[in-house]
Amino acid sequence: MSGLVSAPFDANSDLCVVFILLVPLAGAGLALINTGLGRSRSAAHMMMSSLCVFAVAVLAYTVCGFAWQGFAGQAAHVLKLGGKPWSWLGAGPLFLHHMPLTHSPVQLSLLLGMLSAALAGLIPLGAGSDRWRLGACCISTAVLAGWTYPMFAHWVWGGGWLAQLGANYGLGQGFFDSGGASTIQAVGGLTALSIAWILGARRGKYAHDGMPSAIPGHNAVFVLFGCVLALVGWWGLNSAGAILYNGADAGTTVLVAIDSTLSAAAAALAAAIVTNTRFGKPDASLTANGWIGGLAASSGACAFAPPMAAVVIGAFAGVLVTFAVEWFEVRMSVDDPGGSISAHAIGGLWGILAVGVLGNVPARTLSAVGDGATPHPGQWLAQVLGIVTLVGFVLPLSYTLNWIVNRVYPQRVATEGERQGMDLYELGAGAYPEFITHSEEFTER
Repeated sequence: MSGLVSAPFDANSDLCVVFILLVPLAGAGLALINTGLGRSRSAAHMMMSSLCVFAVAVLAYTVCGFAWQGFAGQAAHVLKLGGKPWSWLGAGPLFLHHMPLTHSPVQLSLLLGMLSAALAGLIPLGAGSDRWRLGACCISTAVLAGWTYPMFAHWVWGGGWLAQLGANYGLGQGFFDSGGASTIQAVGGLTALSIAWILGARRGKYAHDGMPSAIPGHNAVFVLFGCVLALVGWWGLNSAGAILYNGADAGTTVLVAIDSTLSAAAAALAAAIVTNTRFGKPDASLTANGWIGGLAASSGACAFAPPMAAVVIGAFAGVLVTFAVEWFEVRMSVDDPGGSISAHAIGGLWGILAVGVLGNVPARTLSAVGDGATPHPGQWLAQVLGIVTLVGFVLPLSYTLNWIVNRVYPQRVATEGERQGMDLYELGAGAYPEFITHSEEFTER
């Protein structure tokens, strides 16, 4: 991998640049989905928050995140345990100081990392919709993009200890994530769960007996159009990750786009069928959540899974996400207006597990894909260890860091702000000045 650091631009690098430039469309899609699933009186606030989160994430990642994530073959902090070296954090300079950026893999890793950190930062916004203060979400994003995301990304993509499970313990090829099912989707989704727990439910969401009330989103058109933008962004995200971190060539990216599309399509149809069967009519918002869940799940194995395997991954993701939305809302009393936890955390975790279930992860240089790949024993265990790390370490870490932020700078808006609407309370103007936005009367507690 060290040879990658000194490699000049070539055809793969040029193609990678094109794919990376598509990634912001995924962010635009998520912003529209989060906006459409929220209240109309908070629409401008959600779009403003999305823009600010994107900006904060890019800056925080540039200041310190890229130094912590590093790039395989570059300097890193290493611990020796059991006579084996384990890389746990990148050791690059802060502020990109004297960092060599003249070679394509390092430049591309920086650019993709900036956009990936921003995408991870956009995910919690859906869970905090209608009640998360603008300043608080910016501080939380700085923590995510400056520490939590790059730390885990180093473990997976920067030559860290999860990626070393194959070399050090013979667990397949080590923890494998082609396009960010773990680093972006699961990390962002678990952070969303932390935020939802800390903020608490929106007033009026739960009755005195604990049963949730339906608070429908205000614009299904935004939501469904956001799904289309997200698909194009995911083509770029999954393809760039496969090329940059897994050695895929230009031909593999066609399979990546096919698998990503099939997974999203199967997930959306599965969610529509499940909701139609259970409720008598298909649910548009849950179908959209299923679509995003299918995209999140596709990111794990998109560079090598046969197309029909991608269909299975997506269909299962759609079913999982549909039931997860209800489970979190009814059983866990977690108010997640945008379905971010179910779509990204559950979808991403399933995508990680699917890599091991498929059992045909090729070598890190993806010269063989699909049916031509050779099964590697122990791959499923490496994937399970990655899931355990996310749920057992990243989730508590994210909750703790955001709890500290909440103690210093309360993250939830005042009651009057929620009653009045985030647009007027925090921005002084609404998204729809020529129309009347509803102002429900909240139940008193």
